[in-house]
Amino acid sequence: MPTLDDLNRQFAIPGVATFESARGGLTRLNVTAPAAEGHVYLHGAHVTHYQPAGGGPVLFLSQKSFFATGKAIRGGVPVIFPWFGPRNGDATQMHGVVRTREWNVREIARDGDGVRAVFTIASDDQTRAAWPHDFELIFIVTFGPTLAMQLAVTNHSPKEIKFEEALHTYLAVGDVRTVALDGLGSTPYVEKFVGPDRQVQADAILKLAGPTDRVYLPTRATCTVDDKVNRRRITVAKENSDVTVVWNPWSDKIVSFADFDAQEWTGFLCVETCNVWDRAVTLGPGQTHVMRSTINVKPD
Repeated sequence: MPTLDDLNRQFAIPGVATFESARGGLTRLNVTAPAAEGHVYLHGAHVTHYQPAGGGPVLFLSQKSFFATGKAIRGGVPVIFPWFGPRNGDATQMHGVVRTREWNVREIARDGDGVRAVFTIASDDQTRAAWPHDFELIFIVTFGPTLAMQLAVTNHSPKEIKFEEALHTYLAVGDVRTVALDGLGSTPYVEKFVGPDRQVQADAILKLAGPTDRVYLPTRATCTVDDKVNRRRITVAKENSDVTVVWNPWSDKIVSFADFDAQEWTGFLCVETCNVWDRAVTLGPGQTHVMRSTINVKPD
């Protein structure tokens, strides 16, 4: 892998975008552009910080998160591929093969008053041992007045592949017990904490009142989080995504996670851009699928 000096010599924009050794000794891109600040770890191509100019941090990051080889970062925007959740019921194989791998840097460039960063990862012997297909992922993150993320999957296998994918976004909120989530009214969902039966959200607005792990499908709707404590609205728009997952473990279940502090559950709401379950993507040889998510923040 390239050294910090190599990365900065090839890609850095002095005073705007540089690579540094960050938590756990992991390499991180640090963006301080006029439009926004941001952090991306090469470990998982994991966005851990986004703060538009004049605003507060938009992403939640657990204070007890692991920052170590082979461990996932808790918070920010994990990139999930090619399966979502445990594999065949095995919780030790959560969320695929790329979120704990080191990604490559392809490009760092100015984008108006912001910065666009391009990261890539491709199949190798390690990924094939877990999922026997050839692929390339390109993840593009743009830190600007909005946080724009694009995940492109290309099938380099001789046969079609079927995969799940997600941008598992943790939004920072003042108190999850007071937020209102708009955009999913009348949409079918499965509440995983209850069982496999599908229900329909009758109310236009969702207000969480306990452990929530809802898989909404099908939906391509834009969601808006009304964060009353922070007096702002966070909008999550998406393209080529048929599933939205809404998750918070609440006080009941957060204690089972070693990489959360037991009190942190009030400070985040996951609104995830996904293609999972019966909305998994089937891709022919040589084809590419692109999924996008854009996060925008406005004062309330």
